[in-house]
Amino acid sequence: MPWLGAVPRKSARVVAKTLKSAIANAEHNNNAKPESLVVKLAVAGQGPTMKRFIPKARGSAGPILKRSGHVKIVVCDLS
Repeated sequence: MPWLGAVPRKSARVVAKTLKSAIANAEHNNNAKPESLVVKLAVAGQGPTMKRFIPKARGSAGPILKRSGHVKIVVCDLS
């Protein structure tokens, strides 16, 4: 996870937060040691899109698509 801190993008912070949460969940729910966990699956997908409109010339409207996304990380124990 230290390499995610070196990437200056918002998406790196989101992935780091999701990975930290997945490790904490495995440690709390399954009594797994954080040192023995590996990432089994990491998927970023498209989430719901909010559709808004902005006024344009001569009474027409232009669409604005406010996109969102889903990040899924699955960790498993080595042993």
